[in-house]
Amino acid sequence: MKFTSLIAAAALMLLAACGGQNNQSNRETATTDSLVVNVYTHRHYDADKQLFAEFEKETGIKVNVKTSSADELQKLMEMEGANCPADLLLTVDAGRLVRAKEKGLLQPVQSEILNANIPANLRDSEGYWYSLTQRGRVIVYNKTKVKPSDLSTYEDLTSAKWKKRILMRPSDNIYNQSLLASIIAHKGEAAALQWAKGIVANMARKPKGNDRDQIYAVANGEGDVAIVNTYYLGQMLNSKEAADTVAAQKIGIFFPNQTDRGTHMNVSGGGVAKYAPNKANAIKLLEFLSSDKAQQVFAEGNQEYPVKPGVPLSATLASWGTFKSDTLNIMELGKLNAAAVKIFDAAGWK
Repeated sequence: MKFTSLIAAAALMLLAACGGQNNQSNRETATTDSLVVNVYTHRHYDADKQLFAEFEKETGIKVNVKTSSADELQKLMEMEGANCPADLLLTVDAGRLVRAKEKGLLQPVQSEILNANIPANLRDSEGYWYSLTQRGRVIVYNKTKVKPSDLSTYEDLTSAKWKKRILMRPSDNIYNQSLLASIIAHKGEAAALQWAKGIVANMARKPKGNDRDQIYAVANGEGDVAIVNTYYLGQMLNSKEAADTVAAQKIGIFFPNQTDRGTHMNVSGGGVAKYAPNKANAIKLLEFLSSDKAQQVFAEGNQEYPVKPGVPLSATLASWGTFKSDTLNIMELGKLNAAAVKIFDAAGWK
């Protein structure tokens, strides 16, 4: 009797254990590709919030957002490893997208929608990441001190006429690194070094601040020209802050290298996280962000150029006119990032 009771008790324990395992399995299944997508993003714009809300409304998929700096998010994903809850990483600059792939933080996906919406030179050839917006890295100038006819190419900024007239942000900025990487790709490392040295020689002050700071400094007469991303000027022209619009209205915009390779373009974009628990939802969100509707919100709300051809520009972007853009495959910007950093150091660009 006692022995029979022990057997019965053991059987009950076994059933309970099996039931627990099944429940755990069910819980895991329920959280995989459920109605949620977890986004790690460096982008911090109202346009993105609007789009996430639209996606939730259209699909019923809840978008959970974690924001931080681009480098901090990648470090966090490395530390979390297989336990990382992120489904989708959104970040800025091709250099960072390539870096995320090289660190093993992303996984390849294939989507006919993404491949149709996004040109081949603006996405990873193996499907690890896709560009979602474009930003031109252009020359801006003080309208009272510079005429458009004075400007031509990035390379011309190294000529003697620009001595003590150029304002730039530091060399540790990824936008500057990608611009230099594009020069390496087109001209070679020796020419890139000469360019970096020439810009350093013509600087009006030591590099500091972000692109917005360069625009303010040009408007205030601290220098005559600077190199910035287009969306900064576009945002300032459409700002609710009077100081932003006053400064921006003093600034002219020039798209360099129109007679050769075209103006350097960079991107923001995203890739599906390596351990994404909701992979299908992450792909759906990427596809949504590449749609006509989303691309126009990026243009209108954040003054970024669409990656999908044919999407209308904002009034501000359209007012700047058409221009020839560099069609270099932006994967090269990430591949040449290390070489660009070394050249900046060699040129004394702090």
